[in-house]
Amino acid sequence: MKGRIPQSILDSLTDVPMPRGFARPAPAGTLRQGGFAIPRYRCGALVVGSGAAGLRAAVELRRRGVDVMVLTRSWYGGTSACSGSDKQTLHTAALERTGDDFFKVAEALGAGGAMDADTAYVEAVGSVEALAGLKHLGLPLPEDRWGGVLRYQTDHDAAGRATSCGPRTSRLMVRVLAQEAARLGVAGMGETTALRVLAAGAGRGRRASGLVAASPRARTGDNPFGLVLVECAAIVLAGGGPGELYRDSVYPPGCFGVLGLALEAGIEAANLTESQFGIGTTRETFPWNLSGTYVQCLPRLYSADSSGREHAFLASYYRTTQELASNVFRKGYQWPFHAPRTLDYGSSLVDLAIERERRAGRTVWMDFRRNPEGVPVDRPFSLERLDADVSAYLRNNGALQPLPIGRLRAMNPLAIELYARCALDLARQPLLVGVNNQHMNGGLAVDTWGATSLDGCYAVGEAAGTHGVTRPGGAALVAGQVMAIRCAKHIRARLSREPAFRPAPDRAAIAGLAAELGKSLAAPDGLDPDAVRREIQARMSDGAGFLCTAAGVARALDEARALNGAIAARGIRAAGPGRLAESWLWRQMALASEAVLTALDAYIRAGGGSRGARAVCSPQGRHVPQSRLGPLEEFRFVAERPEDRTVQLRVRRDPGSGRFTVRAQPVRPLGSMDGLYFEKNWPAYLTGEIYRSSR
Repeated sequence: MKGRIPQSILDSLTDVPMPRGFARPAPAGTLRQGGFAIPRYRCGALVVGSGAAGLRAAVELRRRGVDVMVLTRSWYGGTSACSGSDKQTLHTAALERTGDDFFKVAEALGAGGAMDADTAYVEAVGSVEALAGLKHLGLPLPEDRWGGVLRYQTDHDAAGRATSCGPRTSRLMVRVLAQEAARLGVAGMGETTALRVLAAGAGRGRRASGLVAASPRARTGDNPFGLVLVECAAIVLAGGGPGELYRDSVYPPGCFGVLGLALEAGIEAANLTESQFGIGTTRETFPWNLSGTYVQCLPRLYSADSSGREHAFLASYYRTTQELASNVFRKGYQWPFHAPRTLDYGSSLVDLAIERERRAGRTVWMDFRRNPEGVPVDRPFSLERLDADVSAYLRNNGALQPLPIGRLRAMNPLAIELYARCALDLARQPLLVGVNNQHMNGGLAVDTWGATSLDGCYAVGEAAGTHGVTRPGGAALVAGQVMAIRCAKHIRARLSREPAFRPAPDRAAIAGLAAELGKSLAAPDGLDPDAVRREIQARMSDGAGFLCTAAGVARALDEARALNGAIAARGIRAAGPGRLAESWLWRQMALASEAVLTALDAYIRAGGGSRGARAVCSPQGRHVPQSRLGPLEEFRFVAERPEDRTVQLRVRRDPGSGRFTVRAQPVRPLGSMDGLYFEKNWPAYLTGEIYRSSR
């Protein structure tokens, strides 16, 4: 960053105070069910989750006159408000003189495969409206003196379509959206956990009709579990991804998402095989992605054994010091682990090396006080000997200081400020790092309006499985904004046609839920929630992380099924009514774990290979990463098949049997747009016909 930035500006972009919560709605009555007195709330649309995508949906619904309510476990405790990277990004068309257009952006979004082409185009087109709306609300996206938004290159993005307000971009988004929601009078229920989606009708006529949740504020003598019933014509699931699924994770603690909630309701999911993993600091310190300038400033990576002795482990993998340093740099815009980049001494060899150190019982550290170590058979590190792209970047950004901390301060002082808020001074101490789960690219299957397989239920943000295999960095934030706008438009159009939808509450489902909650309190042999957590997270990190095998995934799936069988038979113990919601969330997480493993097992059994998030390791694999000291046979992996890019694996749970099934569905094409003409197509917009076209 050119010139010294005043501390007050750095503080304003790092310490982002949030507005107070929303006014709590008043109940519309009481449902008496099996001795319980459950408060009833009614609204046109219910948004579950209060992150950037959920709040955008609430704002857009309210702007269109829909009576909307937000339900959330924590107003500002999710991934949007609490996680990010050194330059958390938004993604839209590039400003470079390359003739960028919506079709090229869409092509880049879906380049990794398994992404619906119509969804990619919708996200590309909608990015303009999404970012313009955020700027209108006050999001401080950086501009040049001509008014153009500044952009840079990021993961899976060769055109430079990323922009950022710094590490707290998504938190700043949440703040401006929360302020607007409050200004519009959006009502909300905080400290409230969604337990079960309700539906009316059967077969093809089955439609979402409401939701049962638990809130400590609703707990009374005749409502000991604190149940609340929300009756609505539409539900928007915006509760994020299953952040508690992995032990090695950069999600903020307590991010359970809504995947298990939706799967239990029989809603179909897509691409659950696809996640992102990359280097970051651990949950034991401060979970954060170490991408962008954290590695582009060229810090030293080293490991330490139990006696504290340091090991320059990367020097065993790369052939020259220049090759080592340049690939550490490239982790900045090639941050996610990507199996093909482990070959030819690429940047994902860094991830493999870190994982090998962990398996050997050593800890790995990133040190901004020292330059990268030299390879023993080569000369020491020098800024004069770097690959051309690396040298050009550092020179163009005025980052030729002698030490990494100086280069980081020159390029992105906000990255230093962020860790300082957690009492981690990068100028004085190294960071403990690992390869962590960061984002689920899959999620609930949706159409181009965000509608799921359950009529009347929508999914936006990380809850929606729209991204395919290799989403460009920053695309997720914009995708959530785009789909939030589109689902609001779709819901408004539908409510205009069907203003009287108000079915009777599903008393049988509510009674069944109450009975299961009571079982969690009464059963002395119920499973311990902490033990369930440890089991799920260890199994997913060790058996279904960024390195996996067919046998390991199959074994993990058998264990996940056994766990869900035990939960069905014994329940998860809750130490009092105040812990019921937590035990229920781990029940949902156990379902999500089995669903992910079911999809991954089916993919590998059918011959699926390494792509995106994971390397599928096998002695029969054709590709072997090489190190300076020889081939890494333990990481020999199966190649991806081109035909797998043209389909999505869809997973659904049968509510009756509880079993998960998997089917392959071809990705949706965009189709021809040659017949679009203004006068011809304007009536479809005026009459609302565009909202009736779906999947």
